[in-house]
Amino acid sequence: MIRANLELFDEVIDVPVVVAGSGIAGLCTALGCEKHGVHVLTRRTLWTGGSSFWAQGGMAAAVGDNDSAKLHAIDTVAAGAGLTEPLVAELLTEQAQDAVRLLRELGTRFDLDSAGDFELAKEAAHQQPRVLHANKDATGAELMRALATAVSHTKSITVHEDFLATELALDEAGRVVGLVARNQHRLILFRSHAVVLATGGIGQLYRFTTNPTEARGDGLALAARAGVRLTDLEFVQFHPTALLTPIDPLPLISEALRGEGAVLINDRNERFMSAIHELGELAPRDVVARGVAAEMAKGRRVFLDARQKIGEEFPEHFPNIFERCMSVGIDPRKAPIPVVPAAHYHMGGVDVSLDGQSSLAGLWACGEVSSTGVHGANRLASNSLLEAVVFGNRVAEDIVSKLNGNAYEYDIRLPFSVEKIRDMATAPVGETEIAVMRQTMWDKVGLSRDEAGLSEAITLFGELTDPVKHPNYGVYNRALVCRLIAEAARARRESRGAHYRTDYLVTEEGLRRHSLVQWDDELKSCMVGFEGERVAGVGV
Repeated sequence: MIRANLELFDEVIDVPVVVAGSGIAGLCTALGCEKHGVHVLTRRTLWTGGSSFWAQGGMAAAVGDNDSAKLHAIDTVAAGAGLTEPLVAELLTEQAQDAVRLLRELGTRFDLDSAGDFELAKEAAHQQPRVLHANKDATGAELMRALATAVSHTKSITVHEDFLATELALDEAGRVVGLVARNQHRLILFRSHAVVLATGGIGQLYRFTTNPTEARGDGLALAARAGVRLTDLEFVQFHPTALLTPIDPLPLISEALRGEGAVLINDRNERFMSAIHELGELAPRDVVARGVAAEMAKGRRVFLDARQKIGEEFPEHFPNIFERCMSVGIDPRKAPIPVVPAAHYHMGGVDVSLDGQSSLAGLWACGEVSSTGVHGANRLASNSLLEAVVFGNRVAEDIVSKLNGNAYEYDIRLPFSVEKIRDMATAPVGETEIAVMRQTMWDKVGLSRDEAGLSEAITLFGELTDPVKHPNYGVYNRALVCRLIAEAARARRESRGAHYRTDYLVTEEGLRRHSLVQWDDELKSCMVGFEGERVAGVGV
């Protein structure tokens, strides 16, 4: 780490709490800390930043008459393929009703039936109908509307739009004491007593994804450079049904359609999922995604057919999906929808405690950039929005309990000099390198993996994690996170949940442990291991 010359920053801002990210998790954290002064940084705008806005699926919560938090926890653990932490699952599901209550108090308009009760949908691997929706298939947008409205009306919360977080600032003791961010050509240091990463996922690292362009792993990259412990990076969930179109990102075709009876067929009009899993189209997402990919590997096209079960009710029940299909010339009432699997959600991330604390003091993480242990190796459908609300609130509660009135006069240390950070932030983007990385991740670190492919990918990413040869954050951050994911995938020599190794098809009881990853920025090497063992260093 290099001692920073503060005079080289365009501005230094002192603030009790700084939150990087304006999705549901980040905004919940900001609202929970409102009495202490919060600055929120977002790469887009307050209203549309991150993946939260695009979430079509709902939010799981045991609010039905025949449901319970215990049943919800059981389903969550079962979906996690042995790596979901039962205590975390219980905590999440027990706090679900409070999360729903909070969102309604903030003005969220959940869909209700004629009696005024919640309309509850049943999705894959849920025993009971427990998925709440808002505005039909635009749940994320409705939650973001309510939260963003609340934030915009809170004077103690300052929102900085079009800001990219580039580095964590540490003091001499290794505590996180701030965040460096860029706004156009201005470089700003936010000195803070509490830094929160809520930067979202990594879907844009893959050729096919449902994630917006900002979901490229920047938060994981800056955490890794600071020496923060990461976990379970190998577990990437691929949604089975994205609309097959040249659009990037691909429009999501929600799992709710399959919950309503839509079926998967190939171009021979054959249903194939019933021969793969007893739950057919409602099998766990990794099973369905691989089933679709297997059909495509045979040279067949795959479609989601909603004509029989949804039919003419499609525009009413799924208006946003209907509009997206019609925009590319497909009427789902009359024709099946062409689909392809796509990178959708990252179960891994910053290793955090039950209160969202990372391995470095002063740094918290919540939302998709974090790994609480609740999703395990394969996230249960519609648990992510719930996790964002519950853990965003828990992070806020923990920060408020620890805030003090100390001065902000720290001796700031950074991975790079201020001059280097400025150069990397403004260097030309390597579009060719980015395209190669996205295709490599899809081919070698995608739905199916093996030793040879992972090693090939790691070699490529290793060459790109050189800030001298590739002095641009867009390339460097992507290459670093791609490499860390591939390293974790190579170390896990088994198939489990969303991690599928064609050369290690069996799930090993001895590997029923979380992977741990740390990056040594000075040596440019990755340390990979598993819980309960000494972490071994792996060099370039």
